[in-house]
Amino acid sequence: MIQVQRPSIGDEELAEVKKVFDTGWLGMGKWVFDFENRIKEILGAGNVVAVNTGTTALHLALDSIGLKEGDEVIVPSLTFVATIQAIVACGAAPVFCDIDGDTLNMDAGDVEKRITARTKVIMPVHYGGLPCNMNEILRIGKEKNLTIVEDAAHAFGSSYNGRKIGAFGDITCFSFDPIKNITCGEGGAITTNDYELAQVMRKKRILGIDKDTWSRFGQKRDWFYSVNMLGFRYHMSNINAAIGLMQLEKLGRFLNRKRGIVERYDKAFRGLSGIGILRKDYENTAFFSYILKIESKRDEFIDFLKSKGIDSGVHYIPNHLQPFFEKYATELPVTETVWKEIVTLPLYPDMSDDDVDLVISSVLEFCKQ
Repeated sequence: MIQVQRPSIGDEELAEVKKVFDTGWLGMGKWVFDFENRIKEILGAGNVVAVNTGTTALHLALDSIGLKEGDEVIVPSLTFVATIQAIVACGAAPVFCDIDGDTLNMDAGDVEKRITARTKVIMPVHYGGLPCNMNEILRIGKEKNLTIVEDAAHAFGSSYNGRKIGAFGDITCFSFDPIKNITCGEGGAITTNDYELAQVMRKKRILGIDKDTWSRFGQKRDWFYSVNMLGFRYHMSNINAAIGLMQLEKLGRFLNRKRGIVERYDKAFRGLSGIGILRKDYENTAFFSYILKIESKRDEFIDFLKSKGIDSGVHYIPNHLQPFFEKYATELPVTETVWKEIVTLPLYPDMSDDDVDLVISSVLEFCKQ
């Protein structure tokens, strides 16, 4: 079965993890800080805070800016449930906005209509790696005095207006789980140009402790610490950071390969009857996923691909349709139409040309039926 997504990992990652094992320092330490510094260099970000998942990155960011019960966050419904759970975990309410059907990113015009006196945050999700309309979103945020917290789980390596996602704006959250553009096994990171906010996040990720164990090591009273705020066990380990450091060295190759596959898919599928392809920006997008819109018989299409040995998926079931978030439900006509059409095709760096050929030929075969 050709998978939808899978990590590209090898001997380099194993060798770096062995170095961590040899030191015996498995928790947060040198490798984590090296990983943060390398991300800072690649993105041009002011501050980087590495954490143990993309979900905790979102929760830590929202908690650190003081999001609380009664506050509202405007967010697209068509995103992974982690985005919404992070909001609800702070006691705040997700206010779902609609999307642009050609990109699946949030519709900035609809965002503006949903702002109330309780709105504190706008959370754009860079779907599939394509950056949202950040000029408009940042303008709205500035005019309404709202914080912009970007969910860039899909978009590590993407650019907007000549700058990397994560280098501008208020707060940006990344995910490095097994299928993202790079993996740490599990991991995440937050970028911000606000140094004081970054310092709060660094303390909160280690249970509110003022100095981590690595920083205290070797000091006269290295056993002493102080807790001054609410915190969580959200820090990244050296093991995960070691994997991530080796993945960063391969990022360019990963993105080039995925871009090449996306371009082949688009060339093959453009103009097919009953098939829609999303609008692309090949130059600036670090492609995470490849989405087709099947105008009818979407589920039959998924079954047909499976019969050919090709896995596919639906990303995502809108969150306002989920039982747990029912009380936040609202009318989202574009979202509710599009989600019934979208299919995620295989896309990962280690896909062979034969794999890509099989996916293309299978889609074409289905369309001829």
